[in-house]
Amino acid sequence: MGAWRLPGGLINHYRMQGAYLVAGLGNPGAAYANTRHNAGFLAVERLGGRVGGEIQPERKFEACIGRGILADREVLFCQPQTFMNLSGRSISRILSFYKIEISHLLVLVDDVDLELGVIRLRRRGSSGGHNGLKSVAKELGTEQYARLKIGIGRQGSGSVHGYVLGRFADFENELLTEVLDRVADQVYTAVTEGFEAAMNRYNGLVTKAVD
Repeated sequence: MGAWRLPGGLINHYRMQGAYLVAGLGNPGAAYANTRHNAGFLAVERLGGRVGGEIQPERKFEACIGRGILADREVLFCQPQTFMNLSGRSISRILSFYKIEISHLLVLVDDVDLELGVIRLRRRGSSGGHNGLKSVAKELGTEQYARLKIGIGRQGSGSVHGYVLGRFADFENELLTEVLDRVADQVYTAVTEGFEAAMNRYNGLVTKAVD
């Protein structure tokens, strides 16, 4: 895939023609760091690492935001700091302020119904019971926005709440690293070549070879 690069200066202009917003969902604070429910946060951090810049707090959006260029496409990537159930509030504010079209929004989110190692990009769909996606749909007034689901699996018949707020086990971390790299590749392709190309090339198990 192509390289990310970070333009100098802060995000200080009002309108970005054709820009994309990539929003990773999670919960802020040390208590939730590196938990399964924060897979969206982890993915955005991986994207920020490729850009080479920091994701910085922006109080007016209640989010941490970074900015990058993918080929000739400008991208904002963010981590809402409102806690998962209110994620849509930050996303809606950013879209409105920068006049970004909903068709250029991509939400990165964990999914207990997909096993760890599976990623799935869709152009639209229901929340599937995920409170972060419910919040985004409520604030935007539509479920017609793209979401990239990162499988975290489901542990037996125990509490889903306790499981998703737990941290990845040591034996899962190697696979998680591959997953996050694959997510970054898929986001790059979605922005530069389109969502259909990204779905066809990357949806599925990360262990499958990609040409």
